[in-house]
Amino acid sequence: MKRIIFATTNEGKMKEIRLILKDLDYEVVSLKEAGLNPEIIEDGKTFEENAIIKAKKVMELTGEMALADDSGLEIDYLNKEPGIYSARFLGETTSYDIKNQYFLDQLKDVSEDKRTARFVCAIALAYPDGRCITKQATIEGRIAHEIAGENGFGYDPIFYVPEFSCTAAELSMEQKNKISHRAKALNAIKTELISGE
Repeated sequence: MKRIIFATTNEGKMKEIRLILKDLDYEVVSLKEAGLNPEIIEDGKTFEENAIIKAKKVMELTGEMALADDSGLEIDYLNKEPGIYSARFLGETTSYDIKNQYFLDQLKDVSEDKRTARFVCAIALAYPDGRCITKQATIEGRIAHEIAGENGFGYDPIFYVPEFSCTAAELSMEQKNKISHRAKALNAIKTELISGE
């Protein structure tokens, strides 16, 4: 079975990724499972650039196919913050409970129509022959008025999905994997993997 290394140490993310790619004839492993702990400087200006940086670095280190995503939350009222700095916002080691509360506080008295936001995900697939394919997708929503839900990670508990009348953290994994930004981008990459076999 062919192997793809996904450039992440985030277990929540790996769970989602494995579910979406489970019917492919590939073993998908995390950096940790591949025994890697690379120093990767994400100095791109866009989600796509950062995903490419990560995927190429892992592919160059291992000579194997590598996938990487760069994703984040854009809040329109806050000039699309935190954007590409979503994971590092308020410091990399700061808990998402604190980050989520920060954004709720920032939008405390903001009306419903101005709470628009989206999750963005760019995924890069780096092949050992030097080719690199990228796909980007989004899911539109709003910033909720309170933290809700236990199923997601990151900013999921404050991201309200109008289609389901709940936050992303209140969706089941099955629901999330049909509509999420990561699922859409991964499914586009999946099509490339199938056609490239």
